[in-house]
Amino acid sequence: MIYPLHLDLVGRRVLVVGGGAVAARRARAAAEAGALVELVALETDLTEFPLQRRAFRPEDVDGAWLVLACTGAVDAEVAAACEQRRIWCVRADDAVASAAWVPAVARVDDVVVSVTAGGDPRRAVALRDAVSLAMDTGSLPLRRSRTGEGSVVLVGGGPGDPGLLTVRARQLLAEADVVVRDRLAPQVDLPEDVELVEVGKTPGGPSYDQRAIEALLVDRAQQGKRVVRLKGGDVHVFGRGAEEVAACVAAGVPVEVVPGLSSAFSVPAWAGIPVTERGVTQSVAVVSAHLPPGHPGSTVDWEALARLGGTLVLLMSVGRLTAVAQALVAAGRGPETPVAVVQDGTLATQTVAYATLATAAELDLKPPAVVVIGEVAVPR
Repeated sequence: MIYPLHLDLVGRRVLVVGGGAVAARRARAAAEAGALVELVALETDLTEFPLQRRAFRPEDVDGAWLVLACTGAVDAEVAAACEQRRIWCVRADDAVASAAWVPAVARVDDVVVSVTAGGDPRRAVALRDAVSLAMDTGSLPLRRSRTGEGSVVLVGGGPGDPGLLTVRARQLLAEADVVVRDRLAPQVDLPEDVELVEVGKTPGGPSYDQRAIEALLVDRAQQGKRVVRLKGGDVHVFGRGAEEVAACVAAGVPVEVVPGLSSAFSVPAWAGIPVTERGVTQSVAVVSAHLPPGHPGSTVDWEALARLGGTLVLLMSVGRLTAVAQALVAAGRGPETPVAVVQDGTLATQTVAYATLATAAELDLKPPAVVVIGEVAVPR
């Protein structure tokens, strides 16, 4: 049975005996921790530490707080000298015989995890890497103690599959006190003590008022809570992230934005449709079709898009695809131009339907759907 312990080596003498690769690695790690490193070695290329270029002598360990024996030849002799003087010594040659061990270490921010595995360094490194990955991705939560100041982070959650969340997004979700989630944002598992507020907007149905969402973000942050505003796709692609940022700034609440994968590109890619392709198209335009052509509130120049050619990606187009197709054909886009519609993109319920501008009206669409128009929108 071993007793795990972390050491504060700042300003303390650490002796490294040996001059090879292991000695170099451990000497530099000790120096990074603030130790005053000294070296005893017959041969070495290390020049950044005080060096005695000779054979080891037992009295070398006198005054050291820690000794790292890395010779592969006289480590037992070094350890015996340390044992006699009650100085901790780590033997690189024999973990079983050593009185102390250098663990495999994972660091994320101010969290340090040390791993030993019965003297098996390969196993320890494998475990360390797994723990490090879990901390990086938020699978192991690193929730900090509250500092008293709340904050808001607008997080782009990607197209729907939780596996497409960014590493930064997962870290923030693991640290959140409150998650304010859009309807199309990924479903994520949260600790029981995290407040989850669903603020989804349903096309043609009930919708959470935008000003109410902004007030909610500000209120929870002013209570000293860490708020994650989890949105579908990317924060600033046809979302209202800018308004939420402005509301936080106006209230004096710290706010940041973490981008996510936009469904305009990620959903077609997941469905096997490249929005650009060498020799096929050199341009792509992304358009919100939440208002149909001819609507007085629409600012989209459909005639210009028809002349542009290339790939056209429509978001929020359910219920308006027929009108869009007719406007494009009327402006000169060929009626046989391929159309692909990806519904529930990246989810287990994803479906892909193909048509042309001439037959697009025959498609039965349900939200959420991403529409791709152009020569790339063909079955592969």
